[in-house]
Amino acid sequence: MNFFTRKQEYIILGYRLLLAYVFYFVARFLFFLYNYDLLQVDSVWQYLKISYHGLAFDTTAILYVNMLFIILSLLPLFVNTQRWYQKLLFYVYFGSNLVAYVLNFVDFIYYKYNFTRTTRAVWGVLENEENWLAMFFRFMLHYWHVYILFFVIAFTWIYLYKRVRVQRQNVVTSKVFYVALSIVSLGIIGVLMIGGIRGGDFKKSTRPINMVDASRHVTKLEQADLVLNTPFAFIRTFTTDSFKKVEYDVPSEDIETFVKPIKHYQNRSKTTPNIVLIITESWSREYLGSFNTHLDIPNYESYTPFIDSLAQHSLIFTNAFANGKKSIHGMSSVLAGIPSFDDAFTSTSYSKQPIQSLVSTSEEMGYETSFFHGAPDGSMGFLGFANILGIDHYFGMEAYDNDTDFDGSWGIWDEPFLQYMNTTLSTQKEPFFSTVFTVSSHEPYVIPEKYEGKFPMGHVPMHQTVGYTDYAFQQFFESAKKESWYQNTIFIITSDHGNQIHYGKEFYKVVNRNVVPILFYTPDERLKGVSRELAQQMDIYPTVLDLIGYDKPFRSWGRSLVDSTNTDTPFVLKHGVGQYQFLMGDLICVFDGKKVSGFYDIEDKGLRKNLIDQGKTPEMERIERACKAFVKDYYDRIIDKQLGLN
Repeated sequence: MNFFTRKQEYIILGYRLLLAYVFYFVARFLFFLYNYDLLQVDSVWQYLKISYHGLAFDTTAILYVNMLFIILSLLPLFVNTQRWYQKLLFYVYFGSNLVAYVLNFVDFIYYKYNFTRTTRAVWGVLENEENWLAMFFRFMLHYWHVYILFFVIAFTWIYLYKRVRVQRQNVVTSKVFYVALSIVSLGIIGVLMIGGIRGGDFKKSTRPINMVDASRHVTKLEQADLVLNTPFAFIRTFTTDSFKKVEYDVPSEDIETFVKPIKHYQNRSKTTPNIVLIITESWSREYLGSFNTHLDIPNYESYTPFIDSLAQHSLIFTNAFANGKKSIHGMSSVLAGIPSFDDAFTSTSYSKQPIQSLVSTSEEMGYETSFFHGAPDGSMGFLGFANILGIDHYFGMEAYDNDTDFDGSWGIWDEPFLQYMNTTLSTQKEPFFSTVFTVSSHEPYVIPEKYEGKFPMGHVPMHQTVGYTDYAFQQFFESAKKESWYQNTIFIITSDHGNQIHYGKEFYKVVNRNVVPILFYTPDERLKGVSRELAQQMDIYPTVLDLIGYDKPFRSWGRSLVDSTNTDTPFVLKHGVGQYQFLMGDLICVFDGKKVSGFYDIEDKGLRKNLIDQGKTPEMERIERACKAFVKDYYDRIIDKQLGLN
C-alpha cells in the first residue's frame, strides 16, 4: 500500500463525514417542522439561507464528535483496511455520532418549553430528579413519534454507511514512506479540522464560534436557534462557565446610579403580617384574562376564572417577566432576587455562600419560614437551595405521606397539596413566611380523573391543567378564609416561567416568551389596582420588604413595586437566544456580554426593527450603560461572594 492507494480510505472518510452533514441537515429540517411557529421563517429561501449559515455550526459539532474516529481512520497502523479494524471504526463512529445526534431530537419537543437549544445546564435539572428514568419512559410514551423518527433515521444512516466499504489492501511499498506520507496527510487534515472547529478561519483576532454568533446570520433573533444544532450548543457549554467576571470596566457611579444594589426603604412602619408566596408551575401571563385586558387579541379566552376574580381585588402587574427559563431559576429570582441567564445560579458552587433573601430578612423580624413542594424531596433542586437560604421547614411529598394523591409523574395533585399546606400553616407560629411551588400545570398535562370534563380543554394541552390549578387555588382560598391567620396575610401569586403558547401573534415574540403574572392580595384590599410598568420576578423580594417595613439596608437587584417615592426608571433584564435583553424606558437593548448588537422600540417585542443603524442617541447610550452596569455587578457580587450585605 502506498500513499496513492490510501486514497480510497480518504475518499471513504470524506463520504462518512458527508453522511453526518446530510443527517444534521435532516435534523435541522425536522427541528424546523416541530417548531416552525416559534422560529418565524417566512420563506423557503430564508430557510435555505439559515441552513447554509448553519453549516459552520454543524462542522464544529461534527468535527468535535468525530475527532477520535478521524484520527483512528488516518493513523498509519498498517491494519487500517482489515475487517476487524473497520468494524472498530464503525462502532466508534456510531457510538459517538448517535449519542450526539439524539440531542437534536430532544429539542424537537423540549424547545417548545425552554425556547432555547439544550445546553449542559440540563444536567443541573436532571441531577436533582430521582425519577428521571420514569420521566424518560413517560416521554417515550407521549412522544413516540420522535423515538420512531430517531430509529428510522439511525438505521438509514447505518445502512448508507455500510453501502460503501474500504477494500482490504496489503502494504506493498516502503513502510517509512507509508508512515511519512500518512503523517503529512494527518497533519494537513488536522489543521483543517482546527479551522473547522473554530468556525472556518484561523484569524488570531477572531474567537471560535459560539452560540451567540448564530444571531449574526438572521434578521429575527428567534431564528438563531435554527442556525444552531443541539450537539454544538451542548459541546460549547459543556466545559464553559458563564459565571465569570466581565471583560469590560464600569464606573462605580454607574453601579450606584443604575443598579443601586443596596436598597433601604423607610416609607412604612414596621409590621409583621403573614406572607404566603405562591410560585405557580409554568403559568404564562398569556393564560390569565385579567392580565391581558389591555391587549387586542381576537377571540381571546382565559383559563383562570378564580384568579381573574381575585385580581379585581388585588394589585396586579400586567407587564411582568421571568428572570430565567427553568423552575429553579424562578425560585432563586423570587426568593433571593438572583436571576439566572446562561446557567442556573443554583447549579454553581457560588450558590453555597451566605445569601441575603426574603428568608433571612423575614427571619430577622421573627418570622417562621417554610417551603412547600408536592414533589419528592430534592426534586428540581428546591430542597438544596432551601437549605442554603436557611428555610426552617421543608414540606414535600414525603411529609405529605399519602401516595394515593400522587399524579404519577411529578408529585401530589395541587388541590389536595394546597389543602395540606393550609392545614399545616394553621399549626405554625405567627408571623410566618411560607412559599409553595405547585406541580400540576406541567407536562404531561393531566388532571385527576374525577375532574375530567370539568375544565375547558382549550387550544393546547396546557390549558386544561391551568384550569385545574386555578380551581385548586379557589379551594385553597376558601379554606384559608376560615383560618384565624387569613385576615393578617399578604398573598403573592406569580409563576416560574411560561409554557405552551397559543396566542402567537403576541406571545411568540422573542421578548414575550417568558412573561409571568405578579399579583399581591390582602383581604382588606389595601393593595389594589393595575400597573403596566415593567416588573420582574426579582422585584418581589424588595417589594415584600418594603410592604412589611423592613428598616435595614439589604442587597437587591430588583426594586420595590410599591415605592411611590422612587423616581428611577423601571427596567427588566432577561436572557434569550444567547443574549441579554434589557428593557428600560422606551427601548430594548440587546447585549451579548461584550457588545450591544441592537436597540429596539419597547413595543417591538419581536425585535424586528433595529434602531442602532440610525446611530446611537443619548438615551441609547444611557440604557447601554445601565445594562452593562447590571451585568457587571451581578457577576462581581456572585463571584466575590457578596450576596449578603457586604
